Amino acid sequence: MSDATTRRTWFLVHPKGVLVKNDGAAVRLPGDEDAAALGVDEAHAHVVGDRALAAAVPEGAALPSSLAVSGLRELYATLGDERFLDAGRATQLVEWATTSRYCGRCATPTERVEGERCMRCPACGFMAYPRIAPAIIVLVRRGEEALLARGARFPLPFYSTLAGFAEVGETLEETVAREVREEVGVEVKDARYFGSQPWPFPHSLMIGFVAQWAGGEIKVDGKEILEARWFRRDALPPMPPRISIARRLIDGWLNEASVAL
Repeated sequence: MSDATTRRTWFLVHPKGVLVKNDGAAVRLPGDEDAAALGVDEAHAHVVGDRALAAAVPEGAALPSSLAVSGLRELYATLGDERFLDAGRATQLVEWATTSRYCGRCATPTERVEGERCMRCPACGFMAYPRIAPAIIVLVRRGEEALLARGARFPLPFYSTLAGFAEVGETLEETVAREVREEVGVEVKDARYFGSQPWPFPHSLMIGFVAQWAGGEIKVDGKEILEARWFRRDALPPMPPRISIARRLIDGWLNEASVAL
């Protein structure tokens, strides 16, 4: 059996990203020998994919010259869709395990529950599961136009769809209407589900919608959204990368025109 089929992959999570191995020809993820050299305890690792494990880099561990820290976003171009999802899952699981070492109710050290993603308090029985924060992301349409906005937190100067976290007691459709109203001042109707994407920045589940403009003029909040405009398909601004469901929403709209031709 070849090494390619037996080698295990490790997502070694560092406070600044994920460790990668540069062997001079290509960037790849570390293996068993790299994890062992760093003193990673396999008993504390998390299974994240086919022959793939995740663990935190031990505090104070000195990184060898063969390993470097890569930001999670930058890994997409190297890893592709499937492995990027594994990397996102890995970082979230490690963060959850790190922040759930003590019971949130009585402060007793917690224990891993075998066969389940859960940390259990042996004193009071409190169960802590990985946190997932549902957030909507929506493409608002008005006839042949779509509303795209430039966010204050965008790492690059592009325009994207609107998004926001669901609040307690809210349906996702209510979240769509509220977020659009708060961020750009317009009303929407007929919100229809488009698709979803796990998004590890830091622990979101993005639920995509397409909604129709119902009224109002654009008035940005000036805090989360710096600028928003209606765009036609033939005059689009710089758009988000294909890594995100935001781009899938926009591409879905653009593809409608191609199908109609």
